[in-house]
Amino acid sequence: MMPDLGKYADTVLWSYVAAVVVLGAVVAMTFWRGRRVRAELAEVEARVAGKAGTNG
Repeated sequence: MMPDLGKYADTVLWSYVAAVVVLGAVVAMTFWRGRRVRAELAEVEARVAGKAGTNG
C-alpha cells in the first residue's frame, strides 16, 4: 500500500506528520477561539439586554 520512497522516506513521512500536527493545532485553536468569542458575545448581549430593560 505504501509507495517505495527510497532514501526520502523519512523526510516525506515526517513532513506528513508535521502537516497533520499543524492542521490539528489550527483546528483546535479555531474551536478554542470560537468558544471564547461566543462567550464574549453572550456577555455583551446580556449587558445590552440589561440596559434596554432599564430604559423603559
